[in-house]
Amino acid sequence: MEQSRVRLVRPAEEYREQYVSFYEEWRSSGEDIVPWVVERAPDDFTAMLDFLYAEDSEEKLFTPGWVPHSTYWLVDEGDQVVGAVNIRHRLNEKLLNSGGHIGYGIRPSARRKGYASVLLRFALQKTKELGLDKVLVVCDKENTGSEKTILKNGGRLESEYRDEDGNVLRRFWIEL
Repeated sequence: MEQSRVRLVRPAEEYREQYVSFYEEWRSSGEDIVPWVVERAPDDFTAMLDFLYAEDSEEKLFTPGWVPHSTYWLVDEGDQVVGAVNIRHRLNEKLLNSGGHIGYGIRPSARRKGYASVLLRFALQKTKELGLDKVLVVCDKENTGSEKTILKNGGRLESEYRDEDGNVLRRFWIEL
């Protein structure tokens, strides 16, 4: 996948139809939706957009224990939303153990086409713009596709972590 054929965009009204298609495809697949912000139904699209921008800076934080985070959508050359990424601007203890700085996902029909690698590359550029010099990216131990994407983007395995549900997560650091 060529980076020039896709772009990272801020969630916006102009992508309503494409985003709803992205969301509905993922929901109907029955798979876990990643990143977590995509789980929010876009029925009230304006409210969903407000939610995505609600805590994107330190000054706007209102949920105790949370960190500022920004969401972007990966859009292909046909303006279809093929992926989403949520970038945490810093880590708290939970994110240090099991969430990391970057959570990303590609819609089921667009997988194995190189979109994840490009999406992670774009996200790493955004984290660098935030002033970070290294980021933590985490994936389930069984998710070999995500692990390959992380390694391709410079990830170095630090450790494994067993979360409260018993899932084993692999923790990778990427130097920027």
